[in-house]
Amino acid sequence: MAKPINPYVVLALAIVLPGAGHVAVRDATRGLAFAFFVVLFSVISYVTTTPETSFIGRHAGGLFVWALSIPDAYRRARIRAVTARGA
Repeated sequence: MAKPINPYVVLALAIVLPGAGHVAVRDATRGLAFAFFVVLFSVISYVTTTPETSFIGRHAGGLFVWALSIPDAYRRARIRAVTARGA
């Protein structure tokens, strides 16, 4: 089994790009699902808001899913690191 990636690197990747942290811990399906739902909910919230709404407000749905994906990627990386260390 390959040495697991540092959880802090995974955290940084997850913050920079949605789904990238999951891809780094070799869970590409989950990462692509998060990226898809970030785009989907961003578009839905963009379409359902008015033009005078702020950028954050217009993309709130996607940003919310992105925010959920960050600790999930970090948690998965920590679990893999601890499991590899204990094995």
